[in-house]
Amino acid sequence: MADGAFDKLAAARAEAWSTPLEQINPADPARFRDNTFWPFFERLRQEDPIHYTAESEWGPYWSVTRFDDIVAIDTNHEVFSSDAHLGGITIRDMDDDFILPMFIAMDRPKHDVQRKTVSPSVSPARLMELEPIIRERVCRLLDELPIGEEFNWVDRISIELTTQMLATLFDFPFEDRRKLTRWSDVATAIEGSGIIESEDQRRAELLECLEYFTGLWNERINAPPGNDLISMLAHGEHTRNMEPMEYLGNLILLIVGGNDTTRNSLTGGLLALNENPDQYDKLRADPSLIPSMVSEIIRWQTPLAHMRRTALRDFEMGGKTIKKGDKVIMWYVSGNRDASVIENADAFIIDRERPRHHMSFGFGIHRCVGNRLAEMQLRIVWEEVLKRFPRIDVVGEPTRVYSAFVKGYETLPVVIPAKI
Repeated sequence: MADGAFDKLAAARAEAWSTPLEQINPADPARFRDNTFWPFFERLRQEDPIHYTAESEWGPYWSVTRFDDIVAIDTNHEVFSSDAHLGGITIRDMDDDFILPMFIAMDRPKHDVQRKTVSPSVSPARLMELEPIIRERVCRLLDELPIGEEFNWVDRISIELTTQMLATLFDFPFEDRRKLTRWSDVATAIEGSGIIESEDQRRAELLECLEYFTGLWNERINAPPGNDLISMLAHGEHTRNMEPMEYLGNLILLIVGGNDTTRNSLTGGLLALNENPDQYDKLRADPSLIPSMVSEIIRWQTPLAHMRRTALRDFEMGGKTIKKGDKVIMWYVSGNRDASVIENADAFIIDRERPRHHMSFGFGIHRCVGNRLAEMQLRIVWEEVLKRFPRIDVVGEPTRVYSAFVKGYETLPVVIPAKI
């Protein structure tokens, strides 16, 4: 950690422990951009694990910060709703006149049948088909990297690999694949973040996404059923009659789910190894640790910082009363650092005894449908990196995303040293 980043974190720690509890707003996106949010969650876990923020740019909301409490809410589908019409799954409410239903933002029974429609795209048999395709692409991307010259790992590897994978899952025109990256960023961006400047711009670009994918839908509905996501939706019994905004909603879910999560874990993992050189040494000495390390990277990064639910009735938790209609934020990024559940939770340890014991994929019916695909992509990348490069050096501070939802990166400057 550079001196400037260390000073910022020290200042944040002083602020976190001196601010009156009722004034703490853990969803400040500036803290996520600066990576200074950690001490605020540390204090909340210790002193106020079911915390109410009365005023914020997102309106009033509850923060749930401990691992077991988050699991309890994430699996209580009768009391805590994901429904888009109640606000959806992020702290930022969906606008009343631009609601995008999607199966992660639905409750049972509709959620279950729509999820089941697309789940064959990441079945074990499909993953076996995809593995050699992913490996071939990883090898090509790695072999094209410059040696001894600085480049942006986020763009050259993290974005490019995940965008190619998305294009394959959708059977999307390969030459237009960066449109998927753009639509993913637009869907989750905050106004004024440098990605979009207004809500009108977001809507306009997402409607362009709908128009493009409507053309693909029309092609697939008039062809025999295929194994790509658009064909599955177009021919699925429970999805073929979707309204346009519901189709767009599910597209955005699949694009963001397949893009932001893997992409930011690919970057976060390289950063974590550079910040913890003893673990990098351990990995080089024993590449069989890669599967365990992949799970630790996903915990450490927590690529989506939170998920949101809306209370369907009054509910008592931790001595507090969550009222019907209240917004409840499950801070996965905090639960993954809960030392009462995860031993030495603030340390990056690639050979943990229970590496998959984390909450980055969520729990209950909304657990990430593509979690095995994400793990496979990360595993293949690190298998192929270790075959080629003794190390990849981070040579500057990353630029992080201005968001309390997507915990990610815009840039990570790196150099692959020339072999001596």
